[in-house]
Amino acid sequence: MIDLRSDTLTKPSKDMRAAMAEAPVGDDVYGEDPTVNELETTAAAMLGKEAGLYVASGTQSNLLALLTHCARGDEYIVGQSAHTYRFEGGGAAVLGGIQPQPLDFMPDGTLDLQQVRSNIKPDDFHFAQTRLLCLENTHNGIAIPPPYIADARNLCAKYGLAFHLDGARFFNAAIADNIEPKELAHHFDSVSICLSKGLGAPVGSVLVGSSEFIREARRWRKMVGGGMRQAGIVAAGGLFALRNNVERLSRDHIHAEQIAEALSTRFGSDSVTQATNMVHLGLDGATFSSLRAHLTQHNIKVNRPRWVLHLDVTDEDVATIINAISDFNA
Repeated sequence: MIDLRSDTLTKPSKDMRAAMAEAPVGDDVYGEDPTVNELETTAAAMLGKEAGLYVASGTQSNLLALLTHCARGDEYIVGQSAHTYRFEGGGAAVLGGIQPQPLDFMPDGTLDLQQVRSNIKPDDFHFAQTRLLCLENTHNGIAIPPPYIADARNLCAKYGLAFHLDGARFFNAAIADNIEPKELAHHFDSVSICLSKGLGAPVGSVLVGSSEFIREARRWRKMVGGGMRQAGIVAAGGLFALRNNVERLSRDHIHAEQIAEALSTRFGSDSVTQATNMVHLGLDGATFSSLRAHLTQHNIKVNRPRWVLHLDVTDEDVATIINAISDFNA
């Protein structure tokens, strides 16, 4: 089955499984798991940060960042459809007493910085104190333009805000922008990167930032039940991913472009958008249902409207998908 529903569906490769089976382990809560320590150090170095923290998920990583940057009664500014606001169970509000101030995303995945500025609360006890600006990269597959990030950093510096990046697909963005990970990350106080999406690891994310920030985040990790013991077994998958699966993300982007072209030919370019490893298909419900049924007959799984390419989709799979699209009759 060719599965385009998400890049979270990747399976660890034979070599990754071997690395996991052979990983030296210890008690990570005591800081004694050498593989976890190596993963944290490696991720931090790749992004030019002082320290890293291995956690179970991107949701937990973002939650720890928000809890560390903000106190109860504080506020963070975030996109209306951002993962940290809409798809993480309201954890920052429920567990941290942190108020979100959501704003609409622009078409390019950015927030209007003038709107951000106008929503920073004055120093008045009637209002929650604005402490943090949170961006998402990529958003719907769109990589944020690096000059925009620099402008947002300057705004944060002017108003004394911390700056966090939900970088679930951070390396997809770096490749799309043809920029070194350190250069993309250096404007942010903290960055969360997922290992379990296009990088192909079975579980986990890494939160990176200053040594002091990570020290506080580690305390929060323990508090929310995220302390793991011999976690090197799964951390080894993430370490393998960072060392072997970053550059190959460009193949996923090429595959997405090829499939988008086939969809545009069949349905018209107005119905298709593509960015990095994602294709969005805007068809009416009846047509999409017929297309999905047709693709299922060819052992291809899709969701509406997002199709996501990943390392388990081969060149041969892409050819099969394109042929199936071409053969479709509504």
